[in-house]
Amino acid sequence: MASILTSENLLFMLKGAGHSLLLALGAVFFGCLIGIVCAGAKLSNSKILKALSTIYVELIRGTPMLLQILFFFLGIPVLYQSITGLRLNTNPYIVGLIALSLNSGAYQTELIRSGIQSVDKGQWEACETLGINYQVMMKEIILPQAFKKILPPLVSEFITLIKDSSLISNIGALELLYASQVLGKRYYDYLNPLIVAAGMYLVMTIFVSYLSKKLERRLAIND
Repeated sequence: MASILTSENLLFMLKGAGHSLLLALGAVFFGCLIGIVCAGAKLSNSKILKALSTIYVELIRGTPMLLQILFFFLGIPVLYQSITGLRLNTNPYIVGLIALSLNSGAYQTELIRSGIQSVDKGQWEACETLGINYQVMMKEIILPQAFKKILPPLVSEFITLIKDSSLISNIGALELLYASQVLGKRYYDYLNPLIVAAGMYLVMTIFVSYLSKKLERRLAIND
């Protein structure tokens, strides 16, 4: 126990935790951008855009995230080589970020769509009466109101991504779970590193929940 939990090893695990947090932040950000675009597509009058967005959402939500990560890490290079004859070198962090972002984007699409639809119809009618164009209306009026409604599930999605970032340990990316496995192999003791990793995940998720509640209260005061 004492030989494992040295300051050097704890810093190594903290580095992994930092990677997990950064991956989750990046995924929730890019997922939000994807979600906004796809939610807009699902709410549009275009049947093609609706169909493409629906296929994307159902495909991602209907398959395991680990399968998606492995597909981008192992499957895409095979497809690329079969088409171009060239080898594609994949970075596990980039692959992990892409897979996590696309997965989060599918779930955020539905969150944002429901948030937009929950905005009072009078707001839409007022914008149309005032002649405000669609882009300005969404950016300045509809999305800010929808954001307040989707904040709690969005935070839950972020917390899920923090934990799901552990899946990229399967492709060799150094994050918190991978760091604990490395120490376990080095010292032939998996229990203690895993306990420390569990504690770090718990601290991160509790801290995010705390910040979320503070932000919710501030938004409620501003209403």
